[in-house]
Amino acid sequence: MEDTDAGVDHAAPVWPVFGDLMSSLLGAFVLVLVAVVAVQMELTSTLQDEVKKRQLEEQRRMSLEKALAVPLASGRITLNGGRIGISGQVLFALNSDELQPEGRQLLKSLVTPLQAYLSARNELLMVSGFTDDRPIRGGPFADNWELSAQRALTVTRTLIEEGMPSSMVFAAAFGSEQPVKPNTDDAARAQNRRVEMAPVPKSSNAGNSAS
Repeated sequence: MEDTDAGVDHAAPVWPVFGDLMSSLLGAFVLVLVAVVAVQMELTSTLQDEVKKRQLEEQRRMSLEKALAVPLASGRITLNGGRIGISGQVLFALNSDELQPEGRQLLKSLVTPLQAYLSARNELLMVSGFTDDRPIRGGPFADNWELSAQRALTVTRTLIEEGMPSSMVFAAAFGSEQPVKPNTDDAARAQNRRVEMAPVPKSSNAGNSAS
């Protein structure tokens, strides 16, 4: 009889152990569930931010198209990704930084809509000069970098002369870098000889470098 009592006294407490195991599993499940919910919330927030960003970009593009509707309709400028493109043939003779009369008239027509657009968004206008890949031979320019810089400066100064506040515009030069077409023939090179104007935030590095 004593041996039977001793066997009962030393038996393992099965139910408390099982209860502890279930509690641990439940706690782990809750932690996993919380982590999954947190990830889903973060993904949802990121997706909403991306949607808002795309909506703002689309509104910005449409606003710029509206501001430049007349010159866009005439085909004198192009608009791609917020960059306003003007063919070098419209603005300058080959290997020259002297603005042609047609080019001045075009720039003059852009001042009022661009100034209104920039003022409404507290942005600056970056004027960029580009060339083709052919080396400069003779003339006043050492290379394509210098030619693209002088052309960008000519456009910038003309915009200022026609009423654009000097605090709202600055120049940049890219030489033969960043062509829109491979420089394989004369038609492609003509497209690469261009000036682009792009609105940029005042807080951007490009804007800060101008001040």
